[in-house]
Amino acid sequence: MITVKEAISKKELKTFIKFPFQLYKDSKFWVPPLISQELETFNKKKNPIFHDAEAQFFLAYRNGQVVGRVAAITNNLEIKNQNIKKMRFGWFDFIDDLEVSKALLQKVEALGKDQKLDFVEGPVGFSNLDKVGVMTEGFDNIATMITWYNYPYYVDHYKFHGYNIEKEYSESKFKFSNVNPETFKKAQDLVKRRYNLKALSFTKTSEVMPYVDRMFDLFNTTYSSLSSFVEITDIQKDYFKRKFISFVNPEYIKFVVDDQDNLIAFAIVMPRFAKALQKAKGRLFPFGFRHILRAKKHNKDAIFYLIGVQPDYQNKGVHAVIFNEFYDTFTAKGIETCYRTPELEDNEAIRKIWKHFNPQVYARRKTFRKDLN
Repeated sequence: MITVKEAISKKELKTFIKFPFQLYKDSKFWVPPLISQELETFNKKKNPIFHDAEAQFFLAYRNGQVVGRVAAITNNLEIKNQNIKKMRFGWFDFIDDLEVSKALLQKVEALGKDQKLDFVEGPVGFSNLDKVGVMTEGFDNIATMITWYNYPYYVDHYKFHGYNIEKEYSESKFKFSNVNPETFKKAQDLVKRRYNLKALSFTKTSEVMPYVDRMFDLFNTTYSSLSSFVEITDIQKDYFKRKFISFVNPEYIKFVVDDQDNLIAFAIVMPRFAKALQKAKGRLFPFGFRHILRAKKHNKDAIFYLIGVQPDYQNKGVHAVIFNEFYDTFTAKGIETCYRTPELEDNEAIRKIWKHFNPQVYARRKTFRKDLN
């Protein structure tokens, strides 16, 4: 018999966070999160997302043992401002037992019905800056810190319980040696002269901070047309500055501004912390911090996390300016492989940006939906 209980106390939330450590203990490809960061994400007093969202965290038990977990999420910005009456769910992990996954999904569906929502979709997080999608291909690749990993049987559970594919994503990578600078060197000079643009590079995090709020504003403008978009609010900006920017090497943040210092484009790249996080085993101390710091300084892999161009400047070659800046930085750093975060399959614009680099898709993921009416 399966019993589902809500995780409320700090101890229960730790149990929620640590369940995958047991589930994936024999996997070479799963990347553990930092337990302290996950606790902060779920802390309703610390994470400002809870000003506009609600979440409940559930654990499934059999004979006193945890056998599954799920987070049920409602984003009120999405529901009220966009009239998308969706119950989100994420952090969905379970043993290969249909009774377990059914019990957890039924809890999510019941909450959605209670709130008179139209459908449930997952796995997704609170916003666009969270992890997304269940992996459907690429199980023999090490995950990243910004994606969920799962066993192949997960997909069968979604389908068995009557869920249909809602969105499709792909993840790709390319060798830095594939990059021919001639594809953007001349173009970026022409673009900068024609539109009076200037590229900004940084060596200190403090130099980045004056631009970060404007970056999030541009993020909201750039990504608003995507089907999965939920805006980043002002109160969330401060939180994400503290949570993410300190993880990023300042030289991996590039901005493009016009002659009035207006932000035209931005790009954020992160070191690939996967192996360091595997060594850290979920903890910064006593040795995890050392592994992460070493990866930040000496990593040969880079992940393109976010790229945004002001709509009036899209399709005008501004991305060539960004690539030129990263080419010089990556050459100096000895970068070998570049990765891209999950991108919607219907995002044709982003695919055109990367076409010259011969990217190879190495993983695919999907979100699944079930109507509640």
